[in-house]
Amino acid sequence: MDGTMPLLSALNLRKTYVKFANRIEVLRGVDLDVAEGEFLSVIGNSGSGKSTMLHLLGTLDRPDDGCIHLEGRRIDNLSAKMRDQLRNRTFGFIFQFYHLLPEMNLLENVLTPALITHSFWSWWQHRRELKKQALELIDRVGLSHRLTHRPKELSGGEMQRAAIARALINRPRVLLADEPTGNLDTANGQHIMKLLRDLNQQEGLTIVMVTHNLDLVHDTDRMVKLTDGRVEAPERNSIPTFATAGIGT
Repeated sequence: MDGTMPLLSALNLRKTYVKFANRIEVLRGVDLDVAEGEFLSVIGNSGSGKSTMLHLLGTLDRPDDGCIHLEGRRIDNLSAKMRDQLRNRTFGFIFQFYHLLPEMNLLENVLTPALITHSFWSWWQHRRELKKQALELIDRVGLSHRLTHRPKELSGGEMQRAAIARALINRPRVLLADEPTGNLDTANGQHIMKLLRDLNQQEGLTIVMVTHNLDLVHDTDRMVKLTDGRVEAPERNSIPTFATAGIGT
């Protein structure tokens, strides 16, 4: 960091899950700063807490201890309503398993966050503008020929591209991507990475990406590694030496 205030920061994040009689310490004091416009990749062995950290950053869950700030304003302790608004308007989410609604076609899925944002009358007033925006995003991800198709009629790569368009419909400032290429073949994975990099470079979109694929690290600005529930920070563009076998979320 160059001394300017980070867009998103975490301080001493801790998270423990209880399963039966077992207490599982997933995060043990995570510190992380993300600069505006940065493309950050987060790697680590299975169970290192990558996805947990991402969920906390996006207020999908709350830390047991520590705090999260967006432009210097604490966000982890906001009311449920205000955290819902943040997730809908400030953060965009891409999940490994897409989470598209099976009963809706592609266009309807992309518009879902906008439907949540607007009241009935607001939606009615802005529906043409929002639909135009959705169509532009769908075209950008190369799916204009799939507008009326439902998820079961799409390939894995197409579903992931649809999920990216959905994540962008409300023009978020931060995109949180959890294994965005994890279920894709090499060609589709490369296409998704190029799309994310273009969004980062052309739109200035801040991206935090969790991945187990070390080949993807080269396409990001910076990499951090989670080890034993804490953040390590390898040199920029360096590649870690741990074995890739069994690496996961």
